[in-house]
Amino acid sequence: MASTAVPAAGQQEASDVRLVIAASSAGTIFEWYDFFIYGTLYAVISQAFFPAGNETLSVLLTWATFAIGFGFRPIGAILFGYLGDKLGRKYTFLVTVTLMGIATAGVGLVPSAASIGLAAPLIVIFLRILQGLALGGEYGGATTYVAEHAPLDRRGFYTSFIQGSVVGGFVLSIAVVLACRFAIPEEAFKAWGWRVPFLLSLLLLAISLWMRFKLSESPVFKAMKEAGETAKNPFVESFTYPGNKKRIFVALFGVTAGLTTIWYTAFFTSMSFLRGPMRVEEQTVELILFVAGIVTVFFYLPVGKWSDKVGRKKPIVIGNFLALILLFPLFWAMGHLANPGIAAAAKAAPVRVEGPACTTDPFGELVGSTPSPCGKLLQTLVAGGVPYTIAKSDTLRLTVGGDEIALPPQWMADNAARKAGVEQALTRHGFDFAKQQPPMASVIGIIAILLVLGVLSALTFGSAAALLAELFPAKIRYSSMSIPYHIGAGYFGGFLPLIANYIVAKSGDAYAGLWYTWAFVLISLLVGIWGIPSGPPQDFAEDAR
Repeated sequence: MASTAVPAAGQQEASDVRLVIAASSAGTIFEWYDFFIYGTLYAVISQAFFPAGNETLSVLLTWATFAIGFGFRPIGAILFGYLGDKLGRKYTFLVTVTLMGIATAGVGLVPSAASIGLAAPLIVIFLRILQGLALGGEYGGATTYVAEHAPLDRRGFYTSFIQGSVVGGFVLSIAVVLACRFAIPEEAFKAWGWRVPFLLSLLLLAISLWMRFKLSESPVFKAMKEAGETAKNPFVESFTYPGNKKRIFVALFGVTAGLTTIWYTAFFTSMSFLRGPMRVEEQTVELILFVAGIVTVFFYLPVGKWSDKVGRKKPIVIGNFLALILLFPLFWAMGHLANPGIAAAAKAAPVRVEGPACTTDPFGELVGSTPSPCGKLLQTLVAGGVPYTIAKSDTLRLTVGGDEIALPPQWMADNAARKAGVEQALTRHGFDFAKQQPPMASVIGIIAILLVLGVLSALTFGSAAALLAELFPAKIRYSSMSIPYHIGAGYFGGFLPLIANYIVAKSGDAYAGLWYTWAFVLISLLVGIWGIPSGPPQDFAEDAR
């Protein structure tokens, strides 16, 4: 039996539809701003809440807390998906946006670790959990709401505004940070100014609530409620409804796995790559991402509109296929433009480390593990973005361009002394550890590369909301689409910055973390070819699935 008949979206007043899209998109922008501001400010937050004396460890702990928020997204999807399918779409995502706004502002009010010690990171972790729960309900609510107001022949286009709003939230977070950096002196910004973007969340919350209170309930949900056809237990029915297990599998591995890893690679991996191994000046990185992000927002709309004509499958498959081919070349080109001196210095004076127990565990210090002298040396090289090779030996040695570097005992006892000594030695062989300011031509080139990554993201993401809405029956749609989406986005995407940076720290290869993305994109391509419905878009119907 087909899903419950509802009033056609195309019969609604055009002004009503525009309000639905505008309010849903604005709320999504604000909510993702709240979530992304943490990642945008990760460098400052690592010092405020996770000072470890080890630069690499501090950054990884910050990304770990970033990941924790994502890890709770599936729980939020289950909770708010249940409420959305039982009580309605509108009031459920009013709750989620309120929870997100309050939790985000809370991060801006937490005293630093220097003031209250361990309590600071623990409070931040708790607030990130609340953010994750809220976001788990937001996306499913917004996309379901817009999709259920949209006529079939424009559903891809209408929901693409929600997809673009995710990037809009990221762009807004960067814009606010840049504005604060320009308005607040650098030292003051590091001391307290970074809190302002978090506190701004309260203003955005007020605007979002004002806009969303103007909205009416989804016509699909109203029709189901009037007919008494709402789900008794949406979570259970999501897994017991005939054919739904396959649909959830396809949504998770064929749709979400690719789009979420491509998206986070395009924006967050590129951010940490440019700031970290490439050592590009922070404000320059933010300006680059701001410009690229603004342009990228508009890529999602034509992809969504295109999918209304050719179906949802074609853009997603094409995007995943191109990502497999272009991912590594794009980042190699970005690295060359950002800091060509690294590759040139490494080629002219290759760094070689020899010694026993020549391994490094970035998290070892957390469990009381003391790195070997060779491990300490590797940590310093990784933090400096220096490529190196390792050879087994009974004696610890560091050679640069064939010249052996003396290793004073104090280097192994003092992180600061080791960092200063290694950098001084490598500087004599052509390495440059100063913050980089690429020339304008290189900056334009980096922006162009990010725009290509943005196109790949738009191809895999632009029509995803419409596809997910069409995959599942209306009475359990909120839950059924939210669960796979937030498992994929929460674990595959949310843990990407942490895992990718860990791989880089462990291997010493600035590009090694990209294999994480490549693997999930390959999975998404194969499952998508097999499982995503082909042909023109169609509403959910038993005989069509």
